[in-house]
Amino acid sequence: MTHARNHTLRVGALARVEGEGAMLVRARGGRVERVELQIYEPPRFFEAFLRGRGFTEAPDITARICGICPVAYQMSACNAMEDACGVAVSPQIRDLRRLLYCGEWIESHALHIFLLHAPDFLGYPSAIAMAADHRDLIEMGLRIKKAGNEILRTVGGRSIHPINVRVGGFYRAPTRHEIGLLAEPLRRARDEALTTVRWTAGLEFPDFEQDYLFVGLRHPTEYAVVDGRLAIGDDLEVDVSAFDEHIVEEQVQHSNALHARLRDGRRFMVGPLARYALSRDKLAPIAREAASEAGLGRVCRNPFRSIVVRAVELLHACDEATRLIEGYEEPERPAVEVPPRTGTGHGATEAPRGTLYHRYAIAADGEITEARIVPPTSQNQSQIEDDLRAFVEPRLDLSHDELTHSCEQAIRNYDPCISCATHFLDLRVENL
Repeated sequence: MTHARNHTLRVGALARVEGEGAMLVRARGGRVERVELQIYEPPRFFEAFLRGRGFTEAPDITARICGICPVAYQMSACNAMEDACGVAVSPQIRDLRRLLYCGEWIESHALHIFLLHAPDFLGYPSAIAMAADHRDLIEMGLRIKKAGNEILRTVGGRSIHPINVRVGGFYRAPTRHEIGLLAEPLRRARDEALTTVRWTAGLEFPDFEQDYLFVGLRHPTEYAVVDGRLAIGDDLEVDVSAFDEHIVEEQVQHSNALHARLRDGRRFMVGPLARYALSRDKLAPIAREAASEAGLGRVCRNPFRSIVVRAVELLHACDEATRLIEGYEEPERPAVEVPPRTGTGHGATEAPRGTLYHRYAIAADGEITEARIVPPTSQNQSQIEDDLRAFVEPRLDLSHDELTHSCEQAIRNYDPCISCATHFLDLRVENL
């Protein structure tokens, strides 16, 4: 049996994740020797592109980092610029931002649950293959996703890379009539999201738990999305401006994306499991009740059950969007004025995949002199590798194909966005 405990698991191109990456797990004599999530997507240098540009351009430029979660980049950029300039938006504008962000959560979570992750649990290589036997599930996922896309189109101007967002608010506020048209599709999506929680709770999950350190935003009265304070575990909560004091990034040879750790060396997890652990009591009542029915408990430490937590967040986002639509008041002005000034601003929001941090330094005329962006996938990379290490070692007697499939599924638990993660700044030009 000795040979069965020697494995080299290699996946050259990970499927059903955004961006280009590979996986290598090597075990010898029953012990895992090497684990690498190899992100080989070329660096994109967005921080460098931002230098020298006007501070009002950051939301539109950074939105191009990702076609699935552009709102997250726009909102974090706006928060950081408004922080640098000492400006706060009105409650009506903040509510409109929350509605826009709900749209992104709905379309992104529906995409991941039904088209990217569900095939793993039902034994299909793709959503297309799955649709042959589960057409109803795929159609339900697409209907929910469409409801999210309609919010993005109505509030953001279009469903991919919204164009209506600006520092200080929006270029144009939707009318009550336009917002009202979203209500009925959202109510249907909320009903189907509840069905989704119940369906995902009935899937079979590997018996696997990790003792995660959860990191994410926490808000005193809301399930944190557009702002909040940075919670590191249950015992430490700091202002977002202290992000750099606690979290550092490092280069590793096998990845084009930086790895993040706490300054004391500990790895951590951001994303749905972290948000749920840190803010479960702030979920909408319908989502909190559905989570209890699904057996999630106060904390979920099984990463394979992240599909259930994501479904709970999907339900919360549908309910929150419905509430915001019903209470919508058209702002007196779509944006507040944001005069530039010399300073450094910090902004963080909760992208569907986890906490997204931006920091900008700007000059008196508004020119960006420094930019730093830390996306959730780079924060999770080290934890993903630790999951693989812990999952594989006790299962080395499984067949090569079964173990490889489980490892790919373990990576997809995180819904990694590789394109987001590969825009580090370490660009060196030598003139000889």
